Amino acid sequence: MTASTDVTVEATSALSLGARRRQEDALATSFSQGSDIGFAVLSDGMGGHNAGDIASRVIVTEIFAELTLRLAREDFRTNRTPEILRSATSIANACLKAHIQANPECGGMGGTVLVTVVTGGWLYWVSVGDSPLYLFRDGRLSQLNADHSLAPQIDHMVRQGLIDSATALNHPQRNCLTSALTGDEIAEIDCPDQPFALRPDDIVIAASDGLQFVSEDSIQAILTQVHREPASCVADALMSGVAALDDPEQDNVSLVVLNIEDRTERAAAAGRYGTAKGGAFRALKSALPLFADSRR
Repeated sequence: MTASTDVTVEATSALSLGARRRQEDALATSFSQGSDIGFAVLSDGMGGHNAGDIASRVIVTEIFAELTLRLAREDFRTNRTPEILRSATSIANACLKAHIQANPECGGMGGTVLVTVVTGGWLYWVSVGDSPLYLFRDGRLSQLNADHSLAPQIDHMVRQGLIDSATALNHPQRNCLTSALTGDEIAEIDCPDQPFALRPDDIVIAASDGLQFVSEDSIQAILTQVHREPASCVADALMSGVAALDDPEQDNVSLVVLNIEDRTERAAAAGRYGTAKGGAFRALKSALPLFADSRR
């Protein structure tokens, strides 16, 4: 499939503490207004482990710094992007190991990672763990990346008729990770050599698994209602969907919304109204990781 080369990306990000006392998610984005190139980094610290909040910050900070240097050299416009993403992930994992060695009380800390890169209408990613990467296209929601948890195996048991869907949904081991960054060897990495071709009107969502408290059918319904709105409105609608559950066990939620837009249509709308997709142009977050207060 051929990517649309005449696209721009409108990006926004959001974090929610959920029902937890500590924020273990971290994220950072780097997308310039009207550009066709940029990246986002997201990590979910391993809940229940020591210093999960520190782990997610280490992962995001190290990868963000590495990719910022690479972007300055325009390396993302070459076919070396998957290699760059794997290298940045390894660097972050090594930093975790060094931190644990220097601070033994942090032993056992770790986190997922999900990095998305958009360049020239192509989407690249690297992911380790269970943070989902969603695509909303033509009214349909699909997950692009692999899920490194026991959830796929449990769902396979449902398809085989071994357990029912209700049991699978509430299975106590469903969220057990099969791969994460912990400073040790990384068990599984999802980083396709071939990029995914984007089209105008696509919406790409990178999120922590806290968003998955909302069912995929419900996420799809929300996006169907707001898919023509600015990325900030899409993020608000998704967070409102999470809040509406009022789940006492709600995990932290972090997400990045990327609206893929036709450059010509965006320019024409700006020329007529001085506005972008239903509202004034918004400055996009960049340069620094986004963290919430770690304590309520």
